[in-house]
Amino acid sequence: MIKLALFIWLLPLAAFVINILIGKRLPRKGDWLSVGAIGISFILSLIMLYRVLVDYDPNFLVQGSVPWIDLGVLKLNMGLYLDNLAVIIVTAVSTVSFLVHVYSIGYMEGDPLYNRFFAYLSLFSFSMLGLVMWDNLFGIYMMWELVGICSYLLIGFYFTKDSAANAGKKAFIVNRVGDFGFLIGLLIVISTVGSFNLTTIHQAVGQGVLHGGLLTAAGILLFAGAVGKSAQFPLHVWLPDAMEGPTPVSALIHAATMVAAGVYLMARLNFMLTFDAMLVVAYVGGFTSLFAATIAITQNDIKRVLAYSTISQLGYMIMAMGVGAYVAGFFHLVTHAMFKAGLFLGSGSVIHAMHHSMEKTGIHGDPNDMRQMGGFRKKMPYTHITFVIFSLALSGIPFFSGFLSKDAILGGTLAFAMSQSNPIHYLLPTFGFVAAIITAFYMFRLIINTFYGKPKNESLFKHIHESPKVMTIPLMALAFLSLYFIYTIPSISPAGPEGGWFTHLIERPISAVATQLGHPVLFIPEHTEHAAHVNGMLISIIFALTGILLAYLFYYWKKIDVEKFTQRIKPLYALSFNKYYMDELYQATVVSGLLLWNQMLAWFDLHVIDGIVNGSAWVVRNFSFMDGWIDKYIVDGLVNLVANMTLAFGKSVRKIETGQIQNYILGAVLGAFFIIILTMI
Repeated sequence: MIKLALFIWLLPLAAFVINILIGKRLPRKGDWLSVGAIGISFILSLIMLYRVLVDYDPNFLVQGSVPWIDLGVLKLNMGLYLDNLAVIIVTAVSTVSFLVHVYSIGYMEGDPLYNRFFAYLSLFSFSMLGLVMWDNLFGIYMMWELVGICSYLLIGFYFTKDSAANAGKKAFIVNRVGDFGFLIGLLIVISTVGSFNLTTIHQAVGQGVLHGGLLTAAGILLFAGAVGKSAQFPLHVWLPDAMEGPTPVSALIHAATMVAAGVYLMARLNFMLTFDAMLVVAYVGGFTSLFAATIAITQNDIKRVLAYSTISQLGYMIMAMGVGAYVAGFFHLVTHAMFKAGLFLGSGSVIHAMHHSMEKTGIHGDPNDMRQMGGFRKKMPYTHITFVIFSLALSGIPFFSGFLSKDAILGGTLAFAMSQSNPIHYLLPTFGFVAAIITAFYMFRLIINTFYGKPKNESLFKHIHESPKVMTIPLMALAFLSLYFIYTIPSISPAGPEGGWFTHLIERPISAVATQLGHPVLFIPEHTEHAAHVNGMLISIIFALTGILLAYLFYYWKKIDVEKFTQRIKPLYALSFNKYYMDELYQATVVSGLLLWNQMLAWFDLHVIDGIVNGSAWVVRNFSFMDGWIDKYIVDGLVNLVANMTLAFGKSVRKIETGQIQNYILGAVLGAFFIIILTMI
């Protein structure tokens, strides 16, 4: 199993290395290499899943590691951790990635950076698969950052466009905020537990080595990483702008896999969440689910609607992890990956057709704008049918996968609220149910505006056509994977996943926190849970159908005038349409504040730091000048004076030294004469 996992992980890396180095010189610019590598990984992941299904063991676990870093006080092993959770998500990642690779052959055809695009996709697949399979937090953190780099490269793929380049930078910087919290959480773990190994950390938490406020802080800080990567409020602002990347990127990274990394992290580290930490997780997720849904309802860019929908659905998953509905949250991660990837690929099919039509007609505009569409159902039947299936799944309609997972989350959230003595916690199911009705509304608003009604631009409509098979076949595959029975076999009951392979393999973990602290959040009575599930299922169906009905009343039957209604609620509409001015708020506070701080630091550096340095230099320079003057005119002057006097004396004495003996005799006689006189006196 470990060898199988290594091949799954490393094949995309090999494809990346070859493609980035010599991809341009390979046939078809190396697309077959990337597609082949992830295709083999996909097949191997199915084999691995089959082995798990044959064993049918909820406690399945295989580990393998080798020594990696040995610093004496710190020893790190590099290894893989394969349990049911890892195997299922590896299969989901490789499935979506393979279908996106195939789809990209048609979508990216003719792009001048064709080989680079496939190289980046391969690198991302390697990073995401490694993130899922590593057996220690340090390895997960490395893959976490590498996934972020891949996101930056793919969002800013069209780097000659300022909007794409800025979106890439925005995603990278915003994620660094959450990742800094992740890093601090890692430091708490290593300083208390002394190891990054997942099994060791689990044992340490259970034994009380890491406990109390420090455990709560570690859990919340690690969750901060998930807030950034999974685009939760308030670090959600990067994801809508990330739609500047090619549509296959949106499907792979920003709908199905990378953004789910935060949810995976919470599932993997669920045992570290204390009751207080779980409340933080639950409320962040619950608020995000409703907040993002209310923005999606007014957007006109087809990909931006799906972007905010993704944020909302990620909020559902995070909320589930917070209320202890562990299985439901992870279940929704898997089902959502399929139908949301399909929705993005479906939108890409529409955008591809719009691009083609605009080139034919010479019309310039935004190919993502739903206000330029309408009536595409007849021209794009496969895209239309699959898009409706994906939307039904997302809306939580029975017989589709989204109904099973979404209903389980809503039921779990309602059960949590019912089991708590504090009525404030009923806010959580309220967030979920209201978001459910809005989700159904904005998805069918999108469908009606895109595929139904009269064409809004006849010239564009004439040249609209269905996408090639290389793009529609992945849509059909994902539509099939959005049907409910895929996840309930051997049971075929559409009422819930109970009795199916998924809920058998993925069970609610025995939390070390519950063992250590005995928090009631993980001990919801069975009768409460059953009642909540039944009530939640009925309410969610009613709300989903109500949302669809409202969409038809507004946009298909036009029983309610959209323009007049918009004018009545203009302030609320403006808030939603402008995304609650979050970008403007960040610009006015965080960005402007940082720029002001930078200017203050620059002034301080220029006038204070540089002033001290320059002042010191002036003092030293002038001191040196004075020292030089003293040395030159006083010290050297005295030395030169003595020398000059000596020279003058020497010159005067030199005149006596004539070299004639008679002068010397005369001098001696005169000297003797003066001596005689002096002695006589």
